[in-house]
Amino acid sequence: MDRRNFIGKTMALGAASMVAPSIKAYSAISTSPQIRPDDISIAQWALVQEIRDGKWKTLDFPKIAREDFDINGIEFVNTLFEVPHMDYLNQLKTNADAFGVTMVLIMVDAEGDPCSPDKKVRRQFDINHRKWIDIANYLGCHSIRTNCRGREGESKEDGLKWAADAYNMLLEYAIPANISVLIENHGGFSNDADWMVKLMEKVDSKYFGTYPDWRSPSDSFDNFDYLKKTLPYAQGMSYRNQPTEEGSAKMIKLAKDMGFSGWWGIESSGRDAIRQGKEILTKYLSL
Repeated sequence: MDRRNFIGKTMALGAASMVAPSIKAYSAISTSPQIRPDDISIAQWALVQEIRDGKWKTLDFPKIAREDFDINGIEFVNTLFEVPHMDYLNQLKTNADAFGVTMVLIMVDAEGDPCSPDKKVRRQFDINHRKWIDIANYLGCHSIRTNCRGREGESKEDGLKWAADAYNMLLEYAIPANISVLIENHGGFSNDADWMVKLMEKVDSKYFGTYPDWRSPSDSFDNFDYLKKTLPYAQGMSYRNQPTEEGSAKMIKLAKDMGFSGWWGIESSGRDAIRQGKEILTKYLSL
């Protein structure tokens, strides 16, 4: 199957299937990623156990967000899509419209490694993510979220070079579709804030950014320092409740003081944690 046309031809996404002459050229002529007001969304992963238990499916997500939590946005996980054909996507759009819910982004897992030393593997990473760019465009999302780990033992310098190559390829497809490509810190190279900043600077596109996963502080991960360093490139927040409300408030204040505005995607696990996150975000964002 020609993956370039997997969803693109079906949905007439001509812009997303053009061959880009250069990222810089498209960055100049394409619509810029919009500056968004603060609002709250739910990451589907926060309720993944309910889906695994068969309690509801992705098509039900807009209803869950509105009726159970009264939250305005939803963030999908690609591996939880049942059958993303045209009728399925149209039904998802209908359901989101019916419940007044914005589809924010798609978290993309299990589609390859951008930090591979093998050019063919990096190219396959690019190809595999293109269908999700098409789907994100069709659903009205602003971004896809990717993983960027690399293999244990590889040098950071080589990983930086390989990742930049992979993301430059992918952005040639994403930019004309007006879809940003984000990286969440999910281990490996992406857990190194300084390495991430170097990658952002090396690729240097307004359609390329970070999606900081707050997680909990630990001896091996300073989540406050990570957030501070990667905030200038953030196009979304993977919000998690901190051990104390004061800790959450401190990180929210940091993000606002550094100019972040947009969707705060609650990824704390379970319904009680989601409700707590909504309460904290509403309080400190004055929503």
